Amino acid sequence: MRRALHELVTVRGAALKRSAFLLRGDNHGADDLLQEALARTLARRATHDLQQLEAYVRRTMVNLEIDRGRRRTRWRSTELQLSGHIVTVDKDRADEVCDRLSLRDALAVLPARQRACVVLHYYEDLPVAEIAEMLDCRPGTVKAHLHDARKTLRRHWSDTPLALSHTAKEEES
Repeated sequence: MRRALHELVTVRGAALKRSAFLLRGDNHGADDLLQEALARTLARRATHDLQQLEAYVRRTMVNLEIDRGRRRTRWRSTELQLSGHIVTVDKDRADEVCDRLSLRDALAVLPARQRACVVLHYYEDLPVAEIAEMLDCRPGTVKAHLHDARKTLRRHWSDTPLALSHTAKEEES
């Protein structure tokens, strides 16, 4: 089992890390999320099929993040007091960094299930039926989560300086 998990990390580790980053929103949190999912997979899964292992790890990451979101809503005030990240930006890459931060901030506004649906559908390119199976809900629920998430993201981006700067750039063209 350890050999299969090691092979999974070697072959698909970067893709799993990117998914964890999009679910969690920060690099250190993504590392923790992926590590926890891999540890749980090692403890609970006996298959050597890489596709099954990857699917199990992804589902575990989504479930862990949803659980974290539930805990976070209970302890939001404490978390806000403890967090505080300083970001330094290279001026040549300022627009790229601004876009990434805006995306990260926008994803952070979404509830955990909506964020999971957005990441799985738009980043992992999974069909609605597969997402519904992963999240143990109906396809209609996934569609509703995606609809609500798009509405929230549109509203979020329409209120940000990034949206205003992109609008100004489009008008200049």
